[in-house]
Formats: sequence, C-alpha cells, structure tokens
Amino acid sequence: AGFPFDRPCARLLAMTSTIDLNADLGEDESPAAAARDIAIMDIVSSCNIACGGHAGSPESMRTMLTAARTRQIAPGAHPSYPDRSGFGRRSMDISLEELEACLTSQLQDISNIADRVGVPLTHLKPHGALYNDAQDDPALSGLLVDMSARAGLALVSMPKSLIQKKAAERNIRFIGEAFIDRRYTAGGRLLPRSEEGAVIEDESDRIVQGLTLAKGGALAAQDGTILQVAAHSLCLHSDSDGALETARKMRMALEKAGIAISAVK
Repeated sequence: AGFPFDRPCARLLAMTSTIDLNADLGEDESPAAAARDIAIMDIVSSCNIACGGHAGSPESMRTMLTAARTRQIAPGAHPSYPDRSGFGRRSMDISLEELEACLTSQLQDISNIADRVGVPLTHLKPHGALYNDAQDDPALSGLLVDMSARAGLALVSMPKSLIQKKAAERNIRFIGEAFIDRRYTAGGRLLPRSEEGAVIEDESDRIVQGLTLAKGGALAAQDGTILQVAAHSLCLHSDSDGALETARKMRMALEKAGIAISAVK
C-alpha cells in the first residue's frame, strides 16, 4: 500500500534482458585501490564516485571521472554525511541546513571536475548511513529528491522507499537498486553492518543473489522472510573482499543467463 508502482515494476523486471551493474568507487586513494577501481570500470556499466564527504579528493574524482569517460560508463555523485573518520557509515546528529550545505558542496565539487574532464554526471546516489537513513525519513528523503531535481540527475536508491515515493511525486527519474553483497531485513532494508552476516562473504552466494535479483526472483531476508526486490541496478562494493573477481564473475553469470549489462537510460 502506498507504492502502487512496485508490482508492475516487479513484473517488468521478471521479463527484462538488461540490467545496470554499478560499483561505489574512488573511496580509497592508494595506488592499488585506484587500479582495482579502474579495472572494475571495465566490467560495470555505471559507477558512484566518492566526492569528499566520507572519502575522495579532487585528484581521485578526476581519476575516476576520466576513467569513466574513457570506458563510456555512467558516472554519478556519491555524497555522504561529513564523516571521513567513520567512512560515512555512522548516522550523524546534524541540522538539515548544515547537511544540505555539505551535500551541495560535495555535488558542486564533483560537478566542476566532471565539467573539466568533459563527462556528464548521470545520477546521484547517497552513501552509507545517509543512504540507509534517508529511505524512510521524510526530511532526508525530501532533501535528496530536491538535490536531484536541482542538478537534473537521476536518484539511485532502494525500491519501496520514501525516496522512491517522493521522486515519483516530483517526476524525478528513480533508479531502484539492490545489492549483490548485502543481506536484507524483513522490511526490505539492508541488514546493519554491525550484525553478523550483513556482508555476504562467499563469492558464489553473491553471484546467486545477483542472478536472483536480475531475474526478478525472490530473496530470503536474514530471518527467512521472502522478499521481492524490484531493481533496475545491481550494486557491488569495491571495498568488499574479492570485489574485482566478484564483478567479473557476476557479469559473466548475467551474460550467460542472457541478461545484458547496460546503464539505465
């Protein structure tokens, strides 16, 4: 109730032959991590680039945006609470005005660099605790929808969320996302990383979950509840162990199943 567009979306996804594969990148500026992220770009169809809130710098943004342009994948902004010490994975007691100023600054920074590199940003995806908090928070979801509207960017977030509902009301392009390397709660939200089993460590389990999601199948939540997650984009985290190899095998499995990899148009 309240999300009348979910069931048709699920039926559509059950028949789809194309899905977006995205990764969160630019979150570690070491040479090895940067090389891994660029290698992941050879596999995925879109990426979300850290823009200074939880990680990232002008140099890393430029590197990631240049690689995205070269590989012709869709780059997006990945803003966060201003929490570099906690990698943006802690909720913050911050005024809406202060948060808006911080997020606007992050978005402006990456937009300016994207302009200089010569590649357009296509979407906005919040990071970490901000992503999770905003799914069902009226103020935070409204702020993110407003930012996407002002920037003319699609908004990437979770299906059956307040963000999706507000985006539909504002006619903002919404890209429903699901995760191949994270477990879900019975309510269709990500299981907190503080809980055992929140991150799927086994590579074969990641591939099975990704294929299930891409085919519009049902998942079992951590407590066994059966979920239907209608997603147009699958995310993998670049900082998960074995992320590059998982990305390779995920793409191979999708293509073997007859599902093409392409950014959401």
